[in-house]
Amino acid sequence: MKGITDEPQYSVGLLEGGTALCDVIDNHIYEQTLSEKNAFFVADLGVIMRQHVRWRTHMAQIRPYYAVRCNSSPTVIEVLAALGTGFICTNKSELELVQSHGIPPEDIIYSGVCKQVSQIKYAAKNGIDLLVCDNEAELRKISRCHPNAKLLLQVSTEASSQDDEMSMTFGCSLKDCRHLLEKAKELGVQVVGVRSHISRSCEDNQVYVHAISDARCVFDMGEEIGFNMKILDIGGGFSGSETQLELINSAVMSMVDLYFPPSTGVSIIAEPGSFFVSSAFTLAVNIISKEVVARDCQDQAHDDPSPNDEPEFQYYMNEGVYGSFASKLSETLIAAPSVYKNTSLDTPVFSSSLWGPSGDDLDQVVEHCLLPELNIGDWLMFTQAGSYSLGQPLCTSTDSPTPPVYYVVSSRDWYEMQDTGVTHEASLKNFSLVPYFLNSCQTEAALSVPA
Repeated sequence: MKGITDEPQYSVGLLEGGTALCDVIDNHIYEQTLSEKNAFFVADLGVIMRQHVRWRTHMAQIRPYYAVRCNSSPTVIEVLAALGTGFICTNKSELELVQSHGIPPEDIIYSGVCKQVSQIKYAAKNGIDLLVCDNEAELRKISRCHPNAKLLLQVSTEASSQDDEMSMTFGCSLKDCRHLLEKAKELGVQVVGVRSHISRSCEDNQVYVHAISDARCVFDMGEEIGFNMKILDIGGGFSGSETQLELINSAVMSMVDLYFPPSTGVSIIAEPGSFFVSSAFTLAVNIISKEVVARDCQDQAHDDPSPNDEPEFQYYMNEGVYGSFASKLSETLIAAPSVYKNTSLDTPVFSSSLWGPSGDDLDQVVEHCLLPELNIGDWLMFTQAGSYSLGQPLCTSTDSPTPPVYYVVSSRDWYEMQDTGVTHEASLKNFSLVPYFLNSCQTEAALSVPA
């Protein structure tokens, strides 16, 4: 296991003297306007810290295990490691990433649904014993390659909406659980708990209620067969909303107190991903082309911004679904952006759609939104951009580089991280804090920190 190095690896802009996040964005847009007008992210690490505080406030009895696949930025991993979260990893590269930050193996769960034999062996070699399993084929692989594994049996949960076409069932059914538990006993593999698969933002807290009730049944089966069941993973599905967190907490904790009281010694964990990072990142993209298209007079589905003889615009951006908007391919709704330019309240708005640069029919980022008429070279700002946006591009048909990430934290947030006792400065020794000053003449910053 690699330890945390002594040399700083990540430069983070420390916002002082009244400098705000919008000033940082202004500065980088100014810089890009003078150069190639590439897209970029700005990430406020203070948001991650505040989300952690919210979690501790509303879900104090449930330890968060961050879903690394949501955003594998090393800086994000460094912050969350310092805050004391565990980590859920789906492949070897994610395992290596969190290990490079000194995370102990017992705080890592290897959750890949279909695991490569070589990666199971890697987990075994590195002492990563907590693995997720939901079928006999995986169970047999694990028994051969990782005999010391401790399994979380993944149990299917009810879809939050019967009308949601993307609600898929993962995990084994209650009917199949006994067979898997008996097979694990036969193969000599330990089963130590249950994991519920709730991966999307879940607005129905009854999904968690059913998941905990089902988990109690599986715990009873496992204990009857002879396993020491001690971990309950209620899964993901946390959007980042404080209201959602309060609703889930009120539903979950009453069920936990009923089925898994402290006397049982069961550890309760969950898998927030987007919860921590989505609102921390803002993505700035540039308009590289535009088209005027005929309005469909029969289409009354959208609010008409103006009479039907007015134009509709298609705008092409330098980032699309094969890059920073990859989550759109899984039917995730991308919220309409804001326009980075001064417009008066009475500026007319038009029906608009936003597309990536590939020209592919699938490369539509936003199907419909109302925007003032834009010009080539204008900038759009997408907030809530931290989830599933920082991976490698899915295609290389354009010359656009992967957008850099500029990390910042306000001096207030940074000192609160030290003062609250959540962490201490030595925990973040990989960070090099650089004061961020703005030049009043050119609004140029003294800091540029590409990830």
